[in-house]
Amino acid sequence: MRILVVEDDPEQLEPLQGVLSEAGYIVDGVEDGEIAQWLLSQKEYDLLILDWMLPTISGLSLCRQYRQAGKTAPVLILTAKDTTLDKVTGLDAGADDYLVKPADLVELLARVRALGRRSPLWQGETLRLANLQLHLNRLTVERGKTSVELSPREAQLLEYLMRHPNQVLTRNQIEEALWEWGMEPESNALTVLVRKLRHRLQLVGAEDWIKTVYGMGYSLKLPEESGRVS
Repeated sequence: MRILVVEDDPEQLEPLQGVLSEAGYIVDGVEDGEIAQWLLSQKEYDLLILDWMLPTISGLSLCRQYRQAGKTAPVLILTAKDTTLDKVTGLDAGADDYLVKPADLVELLARVRALGRRSPLWQGETLRLANLQLHLNRLTVERGKTSVELSPREAQLLEYLMRHPNQVLTRNQIEEALWEWGMEPESNALTVLVRKLRHRLQLVGAEDWIKTVYGMGYSLKLPEESGRVS
């Protein structure tokens, strides 16, 4: 799940990004409304978290423009404005939820989970491929009676591979999907990540599911008794 967080105060943006990343989300965090506007024209997001008061373009304007463009991903307005009229204005602009600063991070995560279930791309908290299960809410992979914890980045990689089974995914495709905007992964970062994920899958007897396609990238190959992602 990819989230765009737009917050002009770096002291608030950093902890927001941190807690969301630790929960397993891919987070693009920006401080400027114009940059956010450009990102929204380039990428598809599962959820938007917008500060109301932003430089150049307000979060409220971004929300209106997003809805006018026909985009349907949930929007959470995060702001110090706390009157009933302010909340009505935000909701009428197309927001799905409204959270007053300073936001409690536990409550924020709960609202993100709830809004994520409204995303048109949401397919549930558990992905299943054959007898392999990825629990997105717990960041664990399970096969049979064995369950193994994953790091947030390992879970993101496995989720991306499970959503594209039997497809050859290039290194560029995977890096574009997993790394946050503005971050340039080191040349061996993906190789190291795949190695770590293979080790985790080895613990559930699925270490040979990830295939290296030399000169191209990687593919998640299902065993013969494979099923569909659900």
